[in-house]
Amino acid sequence: MGGFFGTVSKAECVTDLFYGTDYNSHLGTKRGGLATYAQGEGFMRSIHNLESSYFRTKFESELPKFKGSSGIGIISDTDPQPIVINSHLGKFAIVTVAKINNITELECDLLAANMHFSEMSLGKTNQTELIALLIVQGKNFVDGIENVFNKRIMLHADIDGRWYYSST
Repeated sequence: MGGFFGTVSKAECVTDLFYGTDYNSHLGTKRGGLATYAQGEGFMRSIHNLESSYFRTKFESELPKFKGSSGIGIISDTDPQPIVINSHLGKFAIVTVAKINNITELECDLLAANMHFSEMSLGKTNQTELIALLIVQGKNFVDGIENVFNKRIMLHADIDGRWYYSST
């Protein structure tokens, strides 16, 4: 499992992002990551292994390097995230909490379309990068997100009401 948190604000959001992401710490113990965006400075990102320490311990000392009024954070039991993508749509940071059942099929489709994968997780395709590549196939972000759903990757809630992606 895992959990993510995002925020957009008129003021600095780093503290909200830190505590909002930390709130999800009970959902995963492998990796944690934060990314913020500051106008004129771009993206700031950090990813840490959480298998031997807590999210707060790993990230608290780094908070001063983060700036911006928007950000995303993740506690993940799968891929190192967030990843930052530079595409024809522009630069964006992305996180996912996903279990994509047809990842092999989607990976083959993307490779056949001359796409490439640069992020690997334990020798497997990074699910977050796969979703990002499906998004950048669109003419814009809305078209790209619709492409994700057209590939039969669905959003589901588990018995406890937590949302996650899976494909059918």
